[in-house]
Amino acid sequence: MADHPHPAERQPHPAERQPHPADPRSLIASDRVIGTDVRRPDGSKVGRIERLMLDKVSGRVAYAVMSFGGFLGLGEDFYTLPWTVLRFAPEQDAYMLDITEEQLRAAPARTPEGTDPAEDGAWEEQIHRYYDAAPYWGI
Repeated sequence: MADHPHPAERQPHPAERQPHPADPRSLIASDRVIGTDVRRPDGSKVGRIERLMLDKVSGRVAYAVMSFGGFLGLGEDFYTLPWTVLRFAPEQDAYMLDITEEQLRAAPARTPEGTDPAEDGAWEEQIHRYYDAAPYWGI
């Protein structure tokens, strides 16, 4: 018989751990996320979060619409990122995205409004494959 800990003794995988409800830093108002920088692990700026898209049934954030490039709001491209590809880095006060500029430019762009993916299931599947992210509907 394998030497496995009793299920009650098993430590949860970090992804399974839930933030403690009393931790005020685990919650943030959506309007405070809008405008937050998105950076690469080296600290260089990728873009800025413009909009969040929520799953109406679960209430979970499904996507972040990020602006990239441009100058003073002109010529910007917009990319809808699966929320799971972003990681908040408190030391940078930014969301981290491990992606090269070439990978980002090759990603499917969207409108500033984010266009409702519910109307385009094939696009949703494509975007999750592109970023190698688990779909929010399967989490």
